[in-house]
Amino acid sequence: MDFNVKKLASGAGLFFTRAVQFTGEKLGQAEKTELDAHFENLLIRADCTKNWTEKIYRQSEVLLQPNPSARIEEFLYEKLDRKAPSRITNAELLGQYMQDAGKEFDLGTPYGSTLMKVGECEKRLGAAEREFLQTSAISFHTPLRNFLEGDWRTISKERRLLENLRLDLDACKARLKKAKAAEAKAACEGEMAPDFQETRPRNYVLSVSASALWSEEVEKAEHELRVAQTEFDRQAEITRLLLEGISSTHVNHLRCLHEFVEAQAAYYKQCHLHMQELQNELSSDENLVPNAFALNSSHSMVTAGSQAEGASSPAETDTLKIEEVQPPATGTRKAKVLYDYDAADSSELSLLADELITVYTVPGMDSDWLIGERGNQKGKVPVTYLELLS
Repeated sequence: MDFNVKKLASGAGLFFTRAVQFTGEKLGQAEKTELDAHFENLLIRADCTKNWTEKIYRQSEVLLQPNPSARIEEFLYEKLDRKAPSRITNAELLGQYMQDAGKEFDLGTPYGSTLMKVGECEKRLGAAEREFLQTSAISFHTPLRNFLEGDWRTISKERRLLENLRLDLDACKARLKKAKAAEAKAACEGEMAPDFQETRPRNYVLSVSASALWSEEVEKAEHELRVAQTEFDRQAEITRLLLEGISSTHVNHLRCLHEFVEAQAAYYKQCHLHMQELQNELSSDENLVPNAFALNSSHSMVTAGSQAEGASSPAETDTLKIEEVQPPATGTRKAKVLYDYDAADSSELSLLADELITVYTVPGMDSDWLIGERGNQKGKVPVTYLELLS
């Protein structure tokens, strides 16, 4: 019990000494040991690395798991050291709903069969997303978290210890300075010859005794200063090595960043291929995909009939002659241009953003293009550059 009380008293005294030194530094009443410029630069770079790594980690967490409730659930499972249950992706859930709806509406109908095809594609997209999330979590997200929860905590702990030892060092310097000043004052008083008629001899004896006591205090303060300086230098070297290790952290995070980019590129490429396959599958069945630009059923029937017969037309894609194309009696629409477009050849029409043009389709023409007219000018225009108006 005595040992614990002494230890507690010693710790309280040390804390009070550091508090006094820290307050004196803030008020400009105490000297502070400054670190060298290289060490300060290492500290600045470490703080910058920590701040930006934390921001990137938090935002990547939102990207990989946008649902806050799911993130909290995963966090709790991790703290309980239990494996989180597998969670279906939103795309997979959407695909399942589409397929269930397709079965309900009868697979023999155009709508039902299309729902089945789109639902299967959404499931494949969901599977690709799941693979991307798993790969990114392992190769990118986890290393960032390991740095923040591992390396950075060690660096922070050693930095706090270094700061405490610096306060101890500066407190020892202050004590030594005060002890030397008191010793010098006592020495001056002791050198004065006593006047036994007017001054009591006892005062002279006390001044000599005080000088000896302050000399012992100076020796003690010098010894404490040497010990504090040694501990501070050793801790500064340890902290310096940890801070220089930030360069290795940057190299590791650079490799993780490359892996994240590769995983993201592979994911988007896979999604693009799945959507292209779905688009080709749907467009191949012309009976299931009606003409979106026809305003009446008779025009659609004429278009489908001409394609089924395979009759040659001057408006076919390969031999399209714009000057021979005539607008249909019905089926023309107004469209607003979304972006500027420069014609690739004489068969196309250049566009300016926000202008209004008249568009229509012709039998045998690629579904990605329309015929556009602006005054006396006429030519092919891409559908993706237009907003069709009712």
